[in-house]
Amino acid sequence: MARTEPVTPPSGPAAAPAASGGWTSQQVAALAVIAVCGVIVALTQTLLVPVLGTIQADLGSSTAGTQWLLTSTLLAAAVAVPVFGRLGDLYGKRLMLMVAAGSLAVGSLICALTSDLAVMIVGRAITGFSAAAIPLGISLIGTILPRERAGTGIALVSATLGVGGALGLPLAALIAEQADYHVLFWVCAGGGVLTVAGLLFAVTEPAGRGSGRFDLGGSILLGATLVCLLLPLSQANSWGWGDPRTLGLLAAAIVGLVVFVLVEKRLKSPLIDVVANARPALLLTNVASICVGFALFASLIGTASFVQAPPEAGYGFGSSVLEGGLAMLPSGVMMLLLSPVSAKLSVRFGPKITLALGASIVALGFLFRIVFVDSYFQVLVGTTIAGAGTGIAYAAMPSLILLGAKQSQLAAANGLNALSRTVGSSLASAIGGTLLASMTISLAGNELPSLGAYRTLFAICAGAALLGGLISLVIPAAGADGED
Repeated sequence: MARTEPVTPPSGPAAAPAASGGWTSQQVAALAVIAVCGVIVALTQTLLVPVLGTIQADLGSSTAGTQWLLTSTLLAAAVAVPVFGRLGDLYGKRLMLMVAAGSLAVGSLICALTSDLAVMIVGRAITGFSAAAIPLGISLIGTILPRERAGTGIALVSATLGVGGALGLPLAALIAEQADYHVLFWVCAGGGVLTVAGLLFAVTEPAGRGSGRFDLGGSILLGATLVCLLLPLSQANSWGWGDPRTLGLLAAAIVGLVVFVLVEKRLKSPLIDVVANARPALLLTNVASICVGFALFASLIGTASFVQAPPEAGYGFGSSVLEGGLAMLPSGVMMLLLSPVSAKLSVRFGPKITLALGASIVALGFLFRIVFVDSYFQVLVGTTIAGAGTGIAYAAMPSLILLGAKQSQLAAANGLNALSRTVGSSLASAIGGTLLASMTISLAGNELPSLGAYRTLFAICAGAALLGGLISLVIPAAGADGED
C-alpha cells in the first residue's frame, strides 16, 4: 500500500503562506464568509423538498411539472460546477465565487417575486449555478490560508455541503408551517446578497492563476452530456427505466462522455485535464466521492418520509413535516462539529485513512437504521451516526484533491470532485425512489413503501459507503502515480 502523506498545500507562488502566530481577524472573516456561503448554497438544494406539495397546490401545477423546480436546479448545478471551476483557475476564484453567490441572490429573487411555475423554474435554474460556490470556496481557502490552517478551513467548507442539506429540511418545514413558502426564496436571496458583500470586503483574490483559454466548445459538450446523464436519473421514477427517453438519454450520455474525453485530450487548454484527472490519485478519490454522495442523499430521502409514515405501516411514527425535517438536524450538527476533527485526523494519518474511517462510520449508521426501527429516537441515533461519518469523509475529500491536483488546476479539480458527489446523489435519488416505489404496502387505500424497502435502501447505502472506504485505501500517495 502506498505511503500516506500528511495534508499540506503544494509549494510554489500560489501556495498558501506560512503561518505566523495565531489566526488573524482577516483569516477568520474570510473563512467565515466562505463557510456561510457554502451552507446557504447547500441549503437551497433541499429547501423545497418539504414544500413541493404546497407549491403544487398553490400554483395548480402537476406533480411532474412541480418536480422541475428540483430538476432544473440539479441540471444547472451539474453544468456550472466544472465550468465555474475552470473559469476560477483562469480568471480568479474569488471573482467566480462572487458570481456564484450572485446567481443565488438573482435566482432566489426571481422565485420570490413570482407565482408562475415556468418563471419559478427559470429562477431555480439560475440558483443552480450557485452550486459551484462550494468547490470554488474550497480552492480559495487552500490558497489564502496558511498551510498550517488550510486543512481545517478546507474541511469546514467541505462539510457545509452536508450541513446545508441537513438544515434545509427542518428550516423549510418550519417556515412552511408558519408563513408563505415564498419566504424561503427571500431568505436565500438575502443570504446571497450578504455573501457577495462579505466576499467583496473580507476576501482578497490570491495571486497566481492558470494559463490558457477557456474551452467554450468543451463546456457545451460537457453540459449536454451531463444533462443526458442526470435528466433520465431524475425522471426515472416517472418515466420508467425501460422508457425510450431514459435509455436513449443514458446512451447519449455515454457517447457524449467518450467524445468529450477524446476531444479534451487533444486540446492545449482543456476544460478538464482528462489525463491528469485519470491518474489514480484523483480518479479513485472521485469514485469514492460518488459512493459517499450516494449514501448521504439516500439518508435525506429515506428519513423524513420514514418517520412521517403512520405506525400502522410497521415502522413510522406519524410525525409532522417539521418533525420529519428535524430528524436530520443532529446529522447536520455532527457534520459541522466533526469537520475540524477530520482535518486533524488527515494531518496525523493522511486523508485517505480519514476518508475510509468516515465511510465506515456512515455504513455503521445505516446498519443501525436497519436493525433499530422502533422509535423516533432510534432514527435520530442512526442518522446522527451516519452524519458524523459523512462529515469526516466529506472533509477529507478536498485534502486528497489538494495533494493530487496541480495548483493551476485546483478549482477545476475540486469542481470535478463536487460533480462526482452530485452524480452520487442523483443515483441515490433515482435508485432510492424506484426502490421505495416498487416495494410497497397498501394502507387505507394508499400505497406506502414497506419496511423491507427502507431496509434494502439502507443496506445499499451501507454497501456504497463501505465500497467508497475500500477504494480510498488504495488511493496512491502524492507523486506515487507517476506525477508530482
